[in-house]
Amino acid sequence: MIRMSTLDATAANSVAPPPRWAIWAAHLTTLAVLPSGLWRIALVLGYPAGYVDESFADFETLGAKVWMLTLSVVCELLAFLTIGLVRPWGEVVPRWIPLIGGRAVRPMAAVVPAALGAVALTVMWANVPWWWTYPHDDMTDTGDLVVGILYQPLVLWGPLLAAVTVSYYRRHRSPRSRVMAS
Repeated sequence: MIRMSTLDATAANSVAPPPRWAIWAAHLTTLAVLPSGLWRIALVLGYPAGYVDESFADFETLGAKVWMLTLSVVCELLAFLTIGLVRPWGEVVPRWIPLIGGRAVRPMAAVVPAALGAVALTVMWANVPWWWTYPHDDMTDTGDLVVGILYQPLVLWGPLLAAVTVSYYRRHRSPRSRVMAS
């Protein structure tokens, strides 16, 4: 008797490997999120990181520190999920995950959240290129410049996720739809 998880894994292995550009783009998402996360961690550690003293006081509370640390970790973990679209664990759930470990990931279960995330991230960070056109009275001139530079890579997060998602979708669509698209 063949176990279902073995069949799922075999089906997932029959998918074409991801293109090199998609692998690079997936890994680049984690790097795009990193600078802003490191800046927030500097705030958590008590470094004003560009804020004037009066404004930095708002970041000295335990709640603010927990929020900034949580935001940094969650953003990096979400960016890391993009790598799953080009790695085997994005096709077969790792065995250590209870109840569903070893089962094939249904392509649309990965594509739909990734596509919605790509749209949300693209919209969310679309105004970052204009960072320096907004007043930042609570920051020093140098801080305003540095924070703007550190947040610029976030503009890439949504489009990179979208590109990797399209690649994943194309590799995982049904054989019938591949023939019809040709």
